[in-house]
Amino acid sequence: SDGNAKWLAPAKAKKPQPKRNHVELSSDGEVEEGSWEMEEDEDGSSEEMVDDYGASSSDEEELLPIEKAALKQKPDKEALSEDDSEEEEEAEEAGKQKMGQKEEEGPDLQLNLDIDEQFKLPTSEEIEKEDILFISEPPDLHVIHQRIQGNMEVLQDFGVKREEGRSRQEYLALLRRDMAAYYSYSDFLLAKLMDIFPLPELVNFLEANEVPRPVTIRTNTLKTRRRDLAQALINRGVNLDPLGKWSKTGLVIYDSTVPIGATPEYLAGHYMLQGASSLLPVMALAPQENERILDMCCAPGGKTSYIAQLMKNTGMILANDSSAERLRSVVGNLHRLGVTNAVVSNCDGRQFPKVLGGFDRVLLDAPCSGTGVISKDPAVKTNKDEMDILRCAHLQKELILSAIDSVNAASETGGYIVYCTCSIMVEENEWVVDYALKKRNVRLVATGLDFGKEGFTRFKDRRFHPSLKSTRRFYPHTHNMDGFFIAKLKKFSNAIPQAQKDEGPAVEAAAPPTVPNTVISEPPPKKKKREGSKAEEEQKLPQPALKKKRSLQAQRRPLKA
Repeated sequence: SDGNAKWLAPAKAKKPQPKRNHVELSSDGEVEEGSWEMEEDEDGSSEEMVDDYGASSSDEEELLPIEKAALKQKPDKEALSEDDSEEEEEAEEAGKQKMGQKEEEGPDLQLNLDIDEQFKLPTSEEIEKEDILFISEPPDLHVIHQRIQGNMEVLQDFGVKREEGRSRQEYLALLRRDMAAYYSYSDFLLAKLMDIFPLPELVNFLEANEVPRPVTIRTNTLKTRRRDLAQALINRGVNLDPLGKWSKTGLVIYDSTVPIGATPEYLAGHYMLQGASSLLPVMALAPQENERILDMCCAPGGKTSYIAQLMKNTGMILANDSSAERLRSVVGNLHRLGVTNAVVSNCDGRQFPKVLGGFDRVLLDAPCSGTGVISKDPAVKTNKDEMDILRCAHLQKELILSAIDSVNAASETGGYIVYCTCSIMVEENEWVVDYALKKRNVRLVATGLDFGKEGFTRFKDRRFHPSLKSTRRFYPHTHNMDGFFIAKLKKFSNAIPQAQKDEGPAVEAAAPPTVPNTVISEPPPKKKKREGSKAEEEQKLPQPALKKKRSLQAQRRPLKA
């Protein structure tokens, strides 16, 4: 009924397709005259414009110039957006069609790749170029990793997948070179590991060394129970679990809101931070109450305190270490954990039978190359060589003979020696134990551990005693603990075998005969030669001169005395 009825009524005219127009604003913000006229006016077309509400262009006179310009630009934007949406839909449909084709062709293409792109050994020239590039630029680890995988596949089915005219040694040499570059190992150590492990297991071992072992603690049953300790630590925000069915005292720590080495429970001596593999030698030793036990290389005191808690602070433990600095941590831990049956000594283990003997049991955690704890000390990857391994093996042979001589074979409850190392080298483990079996009256017995891999009875061209099957090896990739070797020996006679009576208790520990320049030959008896030469000279001298010489010698004898 008002004046707006005229432009509210729907218009009958059809909307023409608008064309682009250019609107120019003057300096004062108003639209310039004729700037927004349509191109149809130039062609002489008199068709009226209809806005979104159905009103004709004649009604636009009531709008402001800016509003009129905006109304004319709106249809252009809508047309553009419609064109863009149509193009996007077409592109999506085309992409879906291409993806469908790829999905259909995927298996065929993959089969073709598997057939066509077999692993090929690089030529010597390509290897030389890579070596030159390695000096200036870091290696492309992705390429090396792919080459390791391809090489492993060929070696696992060598008869079918190998190249014509290429030997297995060439593939192994390339694999060793690539693994040394990818995992940052020395060529020497990687060659040793390739001798110990099959190829698939070797990769698992190398990968496991890149990941740290879980944090584990041992409950000190001299002061608390594992259940009470676990509850106290859980209340402090520690996420933990029992270590395993094989251990009654161990706990594994997943994460913690407090530092594990500074809790009130730790400071009170309720637990000890200790690796899972370090519990095993003491379990194998199985100490009894009121025994006399020697821990020959005791630092930092984790195994000593474990022995004390199994013995319930009875008997006597001699905790010895050759390093006075490391004994400080031993003394501190023994005081904190409440151990009262231990005596700490600072002696060379090789001299121990002379210092004190007659023990019921001896634990020898021998110093070693540390190839089982690479995750803790990555420097082992590159700083060990052949001489380091042989030096350790020589020291270990001397120590194990000392440990055997320190045990009393007539002990009613004991007579046992446990030898262990945190190394996986055969030269430091089976080789040393086999040497002890030949030099002393001992035999290998079961360790009492129901898991772990059997020790080697043969390695390359070496053959060891068949009883070495009773020794145990532990690896990070199979047991999720540090690499460890454990052997348990039983001494059945205090007598030293006849062939070794002239030697000291632990004097000779010859290096392996297969390694050159390690066996020192005895010098010729110089005294005999000198005596022989003197006799010849005396025969040549005339009789008066000989008498004079002998009289002078007789005069000098009292002076010497």
